[in-house]
Amino acid sequence: MKETVLNKFKEVFGDTEGAKVFFAPGRVNLIGEHTDYNGGHVFPCALTIGTYGVARVRQDRKLRFFSMNFEHLGVIESSLDDLKPAKEAGWTNYPKGVMWAFGEKGFKVPSGMDILLNGNIPNGSGLSSSASVEVLTGFILREFFGFEVSNQDLALIGQFSENNYNGVNCGIMDQFAIAMGKKDHAIFLDTADLSFEYAPVKLENAKLVIACSNKKRGLGDSKYNERRSECEAALAKLQKVVDIKGLGDLSEEQFEEHKSVIGDLVKERRARHAVYENQRTIKAVAALKANDITQFGRLMNESHVSLRDDYEVTGAELDTLVEEAWKVEGIIGSRMTGAGFGGCTVSLVKDEAIDTFIKQVGEAYRKKIGYQADFYVVEIGDGPCIL
Repeated sequence: MKETVLNKFKEVFGDTEGAKVFFAPGRVNLIGEHTDYNGGHVFPCALTIGTYGVARVRQDRKLRFFSMNFEHLGVIESSLDDLKPAKEAGWTNYPKGVMWAFGEKGFKVPSGMDILLNGNIPNGSGLSSSASVEVLTGFILREFFGFEVSNQDLALIGQFSENNYNGVNCGIMDQFAIAMGKKDHAIFLDTADLSFEYAPVKLENAKLVIACSNKKRGLGDSKYNERRSECEAALAKLQKVVDIKGLGDLSEEQFEEHKSVIGDLVKERRARHAVYENQRTIKAVAALKANDITQFGRLMNESHVSLRDDYEVTGAELDTLVEEAWKVEGIIGSRMTGAGFGGCTVSLVKDEAIDTFIKQVGEAYRKKIGYQADFYVVEIGDGPCIL
């Protein structure tokens, strides 16, 4: 891939003088969905697929962007003096947002750049192509301009840019998982205070399989912000009777004791998901540590049911992928991952069942939904790097 992106950079920008090649992974969340903005735990890992970038510094203030994923758009030109979100800027709003965010945090980008990107994360899949681009951009800026920021800072700056430049109310999980990724480990992260530990994910005779529904969705236009405000409303009611900062502070028992104060059955279901999913995540990590992969799979399945029934963010496509997965002999666990309403599922499948799984689930999906799903057997990889 390094040669591929360098050759393309040369073709697009004339030569590769002063250019360096970078990589930032995508991520998948194994369990702990829609808990990150509710002050709960998440359990994501970085993947070996992600975004490749070639970049170099210019002697003026011009920014030139090119994406091999959107070749038809050609080179998109901008300037450091024009770091304002604009619809016509398209995908470049993500790297430009990070440049703007660095400036807001006191790290002004001093000169323009030529940047080429090539991602092998499916767009709109829910595997965090946008967060991957954000962390990659931050990593590039740090490398070229010597900004004193840690990988954790890169995650926070990426989130800040997505919230404030791109207007998407995302939590910290995606950027954190990508910036802090570690091979063969998932990150058990408490989003309330960003304390985390690496938990080894030793999958003996099993692999992670991502099924991409190919139903396109965007975070901003999904019901993400609506769910978020429903949880905030439920939290405000609960805070009148119990001293908590977020829904993640509640145990299942505490929630059941106080839930009537919410006074709205829909908001109660949303809050129940946030509380129970957080507890499931804590139990799932304990199961992994005890090498109880069966229990881990069971919790994945329960997570999907909660996202389907209480949080209502799955939809026919994701439900079909998961429910068909559950029928396959050799499935350990399967659930939707990401924001929902399309995107992907993540399944834990025994090695000998992977081919059957892809064939059986793929055929059932095409028959029911009318178009095909794509399957990726993935591995857990490291965070961003220079290639």
